[in-house]
Amino acid sequence: MSAVLLDGTKIASEIRAELAGEVKSMTAAGLRPGLAVVLVGNNPASEVYVRGKVKSCEELGVYSEKITPPVASTTEELCQIVERLNRRDEIDGILVQLPLPEHVDAKRVLLTVDPAKDVDGFHPVNVGYLSTQRPGLVPCTPAGVMEILQRSGIAVSGRDAVVVGRSDIVGKPAAMLLLNANATVTVCHSKTHDLSGVCRQADILVAAIGRAGMITRDFVKPGATVLDVGINRVTDRAEFERFFAGDKKRAFAFAQDRVADHDFARSRSSPRRSRPKRKH
Repeated sequence: MSAVLLDGTKIASEIRAELAGEVKSMTAAGLRPGLAVVLVGNNPASEVYVRGKVKSCEELGVYSEKITPPVASTTEELCQIVERLNRRDEIDGILVQLPLPEHVDAKRVLLTVDPAKDVDGFHPVNVGYLSTQRPGLVPCTPAGVMEILQRSGIAVSGRDAVVVGRSDIVGKPAAMLLLNANATVTVCHSKTHDLSGVCRQADILVAAIGRAGMITRDFVKPGATVLDVGINRVTDRAEFERFFAGDKKRAFAFAQDRVADHDFARSRSSPRRSRPKRKH
């Protein structure tokens, strides 16, 4: 049996087209949706992520607002920002970009978000709604897993599903969504005994772990559906060759990243040159 590729990019485009129509209708009725993103400090990865969200909002016609408090902001100051957003009627969704600076109590800030505006689905109220099969906001990556399965015509009810990863953001909610869809679900992690053997029992295998290349062909039984939703950064040349040997496009991107990392390291380690004093 030849493998069938699940085209997440195509599915995402379909969803965007559907949403654009819905947003247009809402806006025409005077109900334009609005998203506020709180981005603290200058984390490069977070900035890229938020920039993508703002761009998506523009393409769909959603109002977006980016709030950028300084990195020195206290927990109390960030909670006050969130509370103000909670009270604003034109803001329907609030996204507090993680990670927050180490001195900030991230859990307290996230708890301040109105559960009805918690677009990440991190608030305990929304977690409780998910676990008790009540309508609520669901973390985006697990929701994406279910969309891919549904739109690809893959049956979930009655199937054996294995989720590798137990994070609050992806692993646990993905397992709960599959369970709510009547799959028989096993949640695994790095301490699971005979991990490959457990995975080989899966009709649906979801890899949601932070380790590149952990799931290999030995983990997958013939005919199984595999979704890899883990995000891992490969920085070692030998590791890159093991995964992507012969992929010219990825090789070029890898080389560019290595140059950027080298330049960043040099800028961090090089002493600043003082400007020579002008003689009078």
